Amino acid sequence: MNYQPSQGLQQFKNLVGIKFQLYNSLFTSLPFHRIEKTGIMLSLLLTICEEGYLKKQSPEQILEEFFKKYTAAGGEREKVDVLFRFVQYVERQIVLFDALEDAAFRHVNDMGGSGTMKNLLSEVARTGKEEELEEKLKDYSVLMVLTAHPTQFYPGPVLGIINDLSRAVIENNASEINLYLQQLGKTPFLKKQKPTPYDEAVSLIWYLENVFYQASGRIISALREQFPHALSNENPVIKMGFWPGGDRDGNPFVKSETTLRVAEALRGAIIRCYYFDVRRLKRRLTFKGVDVLLADLEQKLYNNIFVPNQRTDISKEEILAVLNQIKEIIIYQHNGLFVDKVDNLIGKVMIFGLHFATLDIRQDSSVHGNVLRAIAANEKLLPSDYDALSVAEKVELLPALKGKAQPKLYEDALIRDTIESVAAMRTIQELNGENGCCRYIISQCSSALNVLEVMGLLLLGGFSKDSLTVDIVPLFETVDDLKAAASVMQELYENPSYRKHLKKRGDVQTIMLGFSDGTKDGGYLMANWAIYKAKEELTRISRKYDVDVVFFDGRGGPPARGEARPTDFMRRWARISRTSRYS
Repeated sequence: MNYQPSQGLQQFKNLVGIKFQLYNSLFTSLPFHRIEKTGIMLSLLLTICEEGYLKKQSPEQILEEFFKKYTAAGGEREKVDVLFRFVQYVERQIVLFDALEDAAFRHVNDMGGSGTMKNLLSEVARTGKEEELEEKLKDYSVLMVLTAHPTQFYPGPVLGIINDLSRAVIENNASEINLYLQQLGKTPFLKKQKPTPYDEAVSLIWYLENVFYQASGRIISALREQFPHALSNENPVIKMGFWPGGDRDGNPFVKSETTLRVAEALRGAIIRCYYFDVRRLKRRLTFKGVDVLLADLEQKLYNNIFVPNQRTDISKEEILAVLNQIKEIIIYQHNGLFVDKVDNLIGKVMIFGLHFATLDIRQDSSVHGNVLRAIAANEKLLPSDYDALSVAEKVELLPALKGKAQPKLYEDALIRDTIESVAAMRTIQELNGENGCCRYIISQCSSALNVLEVMGLLLLGGFSKDSLTVDIVPLFETVDDLKAAASVMQELYENPSYRKHLKKRGDVQTIMLGFSDGTKDGGYLMANWAIYKAKEELTRISRKYDVDVVFFDGRGGPPARGEARPTDFMRRWARISRTSRYS
């Protein structure tokens, strides 16, 4: 029986595999420091390895044979240096392969097949379910939360080369491809210093600017074009979350100053995106009555990112007001010419505001208890015998706290920074809008008290009961905590103060489940089963108290540990949530 490869696989071989072989040959003449003809030498090493493996030689024997036959390397240091250069070479081959995959993506994959936006829109139109789509999109959205780890990133310059290489491949511009590969050969992949939390954030912001910003605009434009009334101005279909710079539990080097710097970087990045889009609009919208509005908006955006001493207040609402005014003029005075481009930018502003992505704060539950005990010992904001109070007394006391804690009173850096991080949330909301920083995630949450401790800290950090614009998100991680999650949430739903807070937040409770410790605690199968049962019980309890529960599943957690695909029951339970969130 003859096996015929699928069309997609054949396309992949033609557009990626064969092109890689062609362009990879350009590498062979690249001069690397202290090694010439690196690609040829690497091919010889491959041959020696294959032959040595068949002879059942050890790795040491294979390498010794290679160095003896094909190099002049004598000492151990020289040999290690040669192997390190080979690693550098292979790294750049991987970059080339990534660029070729990016360029071929829409040809290898069915962009109109099942699961795509194009397929969804055609099915809605074919079955006449426009009204159902409009009703669904009133409260449905997808929130993608970007987490970070330094080993996951190419350096910023390499990301730029991949982007430019992909474009050159699409255009079949051999001259540019050759130049970019030479640039790649000279560009370092390793940094001499360990990346800071801010460096991690900047690496991820590159993806926001170059991937999510562009793709989100196209998705919203496609929806608006085919179903103009389906999208609600009150509910963006796409939302972005962001952990670098806010995840203290995941990175102890994250401080309140880091959080503020990252929030400013996010704000600057999205305004920069708007600025360049407005400049592109100016090339098309040269009409009377529109040109002046665009010029004024361009100047305001420019001042906010490039001229700090001339920075003026600007808001999401102001940008939308100008763009909607321009849209109206185009429709009624200029035959709707290029109105689709204005709609595209309006959709982006609706999604990203001035925050780009919501910066999440995450800290371990044990830290909050220590901070409250320290405040009780140093300030009159809590009873001096706070630590001796019963759990029931603390639960009653914490939601009623007033006053503002003074971080300067504390020598302990962790206590001081935890208090300052709450103040930072308030500052970010003032500068970037409420969505700039409105979620506080509690790692290792095991009780209702853990949640109310954070509520108390928020009240002592600059928020008031009437303006507590923060979602408190418990993270149930271990198998035991997952089993107790429903009873913990029931206690919170029955707490009058917390229930009142939830009502102000739209009767929506976000709950994070599993993450990494569930797998460490109970293994892959046990952790996934515990998450499944927890979701079942949490859904039942939340419905009982008329609360919409949103499950926040981490890609770093049990559902994805070991690169396993989510099971069918995990997919089904994802549909329970009104909003699907992934990190």
